[in-house]
Amino acid sequence: MDRRQQDALYEEANGSCRQLLWRLARAYEADPDRRSDLLQEIHVELWRSMALFDHRCALRTWVYRVAHNVGASHVIRSRRAAERLVALETLDAQIASVDGSALAASSLSATRLLDLIHQLKPLDRQIILLYLEGEPAGQIADITGLSVSNVSTKIHRIKRVLNRQFAEGASHGTQR
Repeated sequence: MDRRQQDALYEEANGSCRQLLWRLARAYEADPDRRSDLLQEIHVELWRSMALFDHRCALRTWVYRVAHNVGASHVIRSRRAAERLVALETLDAQIASVDGSALAASSLSATRLLDLIHQLKPLDRQIILLYLEGEPAGQIADITGLSVSNVSTKIHRIKRVLNRQFAEGASHGTQR
């Protein structure tokens, strides 16, 4: 693929997935300045990856793969401290230690949900973000390299934990 074709393919991907890329960057990085850097890194890697795009999958699937891989790498690099990344099983125990006033200060439901999502390990985060984007389990499996049944199981577990944490956070947030 020559550079002109690579540029054209990148422009097509960027045009059709611009909002998606912004939402993914927002989901992977809470800090606005770092989010801007992450989004720029996603775009650079997306452009680079277009030289390797062979049309064996949809362009949107390719964009998801690249963006999520960059996002996951960003999380791993920026959060080497293991205590910041928790397993789903330990996320349940964390809500008891969350300051209720911090949750009360968060007035938007989406913000509370993103706060919980930010605590997930990169793979769990990637799966739930793809699910929230409306991608079917088969597509998520294709993007992540997991089996469809594994993806479905993980989605169910993550949703259950997030629903419980979200509900408990909301009830803690209403107490003063």
